[in-house]
Amino acid sequence: MKGEPKGRRTELEPTVLHKVGDVISAINEAKHVGQLICALHSLAVRLFPLYSSAISGSIDEQYRDQVLSTEVPSSEERNDWWWVFYQGTAFPTLARVLLYEVASNWLACFPISARKHVYDVFFVEGRATEVVQTLVPCLQPSGRDSLHFNAVCSNAERLLVRCLFENEGVLQMAREFGSSFQSEDFISERMKPSVSRVAQLLVSVPDKAPLGSPNSLSSHITIQLLAGAEERSMKLHDEATSLDKHDMDGTFLFVGETFARICRRGSVDVLLGEIIPRILMHIRSFLQSNAELIKADVLETNPGFLFWSKMMEAIKDPYAVERMSEQILHQLATEQASDIEAYWSLWLLFHQMIFHQKSVRSMFIDKFLLWKVFPLCCLRWILQFAVLECPPGANSPTKGHNTRGLIDTVQCLTAVWSKQEFLQSAPIEQQTYITAAVGICLEKMSKEELDATKGVMHSILQGVSCRLENPDHLFRRMASSVALIFSKVVDPKNPLYLDDSCSRDTIDWEFGLVIPDNRIQAVPSSTDKGIKETENSIALVAGKELKSAVDDGAGNLKERKKKLSEFRVVDPDEIIDPAMLNDVSTFGGSDDDENSSGNSESSNDSSLQPYDLSDDDIDFKKRFTQLVDVVGALRKSNDADGVERALDVAEHLVRASPDELRHLTSDLVRTLVQVRCSDLTIEGEEESAEEKRQKALVALLVTCPFESLDALHKLLYSPNVDVSQRILILDIMTEAAQELADDRTMRPKRQPGALISTISETRPWFLPSSLGPPGAGSWEEMSGTGSLLNLSYSYERELPPKPNQIKRGKTRRWSFRSKNMPESQTGSQNKFPLYAAAFMLPAMEGFDKKRHGVDLLARDFIVLGKLIYMLGVCMKCASMHPEASALALPLLDMLSAREVCHHKEAYVRRSVLFAASCVLMALHPSYVASALMEGNPELSKGLEWVRTWALNVADMDTDKDCYTNGYDLSPTPCGDGSPSFPGGGDVRNHIQHKEHHSVL
Repeated sequence: MKGEPKGRRTELEPTVLHKVGDVISAINEAKHVGQLICALHSLAVRLFPLYSSAISGSIDEQYRDQVLSTEVPSSEERNDWWWVFYQGTAFPTLARVLLYEVASNWLACFPISARKHVYDVFFVEGRATEVVQTLVPCLQPSGRDSLHFNAVCSNAERLLVRCLFENEGVLQMAREFGSSFQSEDFISERMKPSVSRVAQLLVSVPDKAPLGSPNSLSSHITIQLLAGAEERSMKLHDEATSLDKHDMDGTFLFVGETFARICRRGSVDVLLGEIIPRILMHIRSFLQSNAELIKADVLETNPGFLFWSKMMEAIKDPYAVERMSEQILHQLATEQASDIEAYWSLWLLFHQMIFHQKSVRSMFIDKFLLWKVFPLCCLRWILQFAVLECPPGANSPTKGHNTRGLIDTVQCLTAVWSKQEFLQSAPIEQQTYITAAVGICLEKMSKEELDATKGVMHSILQGVSCRLENPDHLFRRMASSVALIFSKVVDPKNPLYLDDSCSRDTIDWEFGLVIPDNRIQAVPSSTDKGIKETENSIALVAGKELKSAVDDGAGNLKERKKKLSEFRVVDPDEIIDPAMLNDVSTFGGSDDDENSSGNSESSNDSSLQPYDLSDDDIDFKKRFTQLVDVVGALRKSNDADGVERALDVAEHLVRASPDELRHLTSDLVRTLVQVRCSDLTIEGEEESAEEKRQKALVALLVTCPFESLDALHKLLYSPNVDVSQRILILDIMTEAAQELADDRTMRPKRQPGALISTISETRPWFLPSSLGPPGAGSWEEMSGTGSLLNLSYSYERELPPKPNQIKRGKTRRWSFRSKNMPESQTGSQNKFPLYAAAFMLPAMEGFDKKRHGVDLLARDFIVLGKLIYMLGVCMKCASMHPEASALALPLLDMLSAREVCHHKEAYVRRSVLFAASCVLMALHPSYVASALMEGNPELSKGLEWVRTWALNVADMDTDKDCYTNGYDLSPTPCGDGSPSFPGGGDVRNHIQHKEHHSVL
């Protein structure tokens, strides 16, 4: 009996295809919209339960009888027709005609009722998985349908809204995949590509939506997917089917694939914004109804809770799992979840994965504890769930494998925490985070468990000692806190207090970083503090004196002014008349002399108190004038004021190019890169200090390129710098390359002169001297107009105009500059090509090698993107020079590496597109033409790769910016067969136009 529907549907397939062919022919031959409606109605009535009277009133009378006389099939026959129509090729064939031909030519003429019942019904009431695969591609322009794209696109958007959101099409797709996996004639492995393709199209809908679309499209998709997964879980539970046996269930496979792609597209916050509140609501309601603590076996029998873990297991993408896990912790902290709520939330999502998947367990224990930085509450949740493996508040200590896991975690954490390299190179946030992890783990241990560890005691003593030697108070506080906890584990009755801040019972493992740091308060020197207090007291006393003067009247005003002058702050820039210094009346005259002895005897005894004379030496801070002093000041990390003053003058001293600059360049570069501006500046002034440091480094690169680049390239891949410092190095190299390429110079205009000069003047003795203002002409004899007896001669010469002089006359002149005035020309000289190889080649060497703390192709993909962007800027700065032709080939070879051009992060791919466009812009057309004519295989291969890869990105890339820029970068053949870009123009003009839209 089960084979009868299958055989009947197989026999029905030719009939359905023939009917679809007749409808398409009728559409092509239609002259009136009524003929089109009748043709579509004849097919729709065989697929859907339609009422012909609903559309009969909206069409002409000559077609009304044809519609009403259409034969209506039975329900069973209609179901067979529907199944054959959507499972085979009939629907895609008809849908293409409906979406392109009918939508652009006829749909505007359809009555509303007819459009709903004989046009929209094919998509709204159809199979959702097939409908999405047909509608979503219509949102992108096509060369053949470009003229009618607006009509086609708007119609596809309208149908998608109706299918996905009004008709809950996403939920229907989840149901369809679930039922498909249960059918006997279905092979699950063949369905996986279909699931992946539908998920990709579904997730791309928000990116392809127009600008005016709502921002909640991803949220609607997530809500329907969660509803589908929960419905499927309840159905399997009602059928007494174990979820664990349905690893290949279609609904969960589709939900997991869609969630993974949502995370890949950067919408994980939207996804978890729907998931976490639902989980917390379930757990809180369960806690309210159960006075005792939740037990795992209770939750395992509840299908409303169990489907969450199954949903996470369905996500097979490791990157998506990691991104979701990070965001789950942050989302729980944002929701202010309690420790018990956070633990059971993590348990519901990951309790199966953390035991059966080593990668997930490694993510929690290794990556989240050693490489990431979370809030302190998240750290406690990670340790409670992944290490202790028991809910908070459990009375019994951890036993069995839980104890083994705690011991292993403490050994790993203390081994990292005790290393001197970690103390020197890790960011302060990372050090605080791992210190807190070590302390919290020690709080959970007993003395027996501590004795069972290997090397933990030695590591703790080593880490405490190296931090106590650090002058920074924060590091000393970390050491004191860990030492206190360690001493309590060894001997609870004799705790070891190394710091007054650790005297309380509970330890602040955040070390006060959420409030202004104590180190910032200790930055100003004692002299500065004294000066500030003096100024405040002066202002306070002066205010009181003024108030008292107003109250006492004008008679005592002179005496009050005399007292106020005692508290007046001296202005060093004040202009003083020397004649006033000897005027006795100015300073009080004889009254002061009479009262001087009295004031001296009645002075306050506090002036006789002793004070530190060493403070007098730093009243006026010295300004650094030597680069050696700047390097020394930057190395003193405990002297924040000295570092700030060194950063203030570093750029100006470097730009002055002193003689010792070349000998100190390497040390100055390393010191500037490694100085921590955020730790040494006052809160709110970090950006100013960072900007000064960056300007000083750029000045070093411009002034001494080779010496600076040698030091920077060694630091770029060094394990002793972090990601922020590597990004700083690449940023300053980018800015320095642009500055070298746009160097403004003043070139004096050459004047022809005598090859031999004489010391004394050769003019006759009777001529006037040639001395005068610059630009003056030579003396010329003037013909006299006096009497013949006048024996004197007159001479004159042309003088340059005075400033602001306006010369008036009948003849308009272009300039008042004298013809003898020396002229200078301003020009731009590109100095970068000389240093282009030094900028680029060492940076490209070994970029794909995985070193200790350096992994550009995986973890540090942001540094890789910055590196490629810097190389692209260097190529652009060397444009039209021979160096560009020599460096283009190694750069193209780097970009064409599969790990780079097909990187999983869109940020890296956008950088590769930018660099490839810069290479095309930098190559001289004559060089490209000669290379192609003479058969240069390397260049031809590189340019061919750019073309094919850009086309591949435009067609296959899922990132909007990538496929847009790839489409713009890929050439299209013109009418004459020459390559050109969309929009016209050659390669160079197109790339110059694209520079205004940076891919980064």
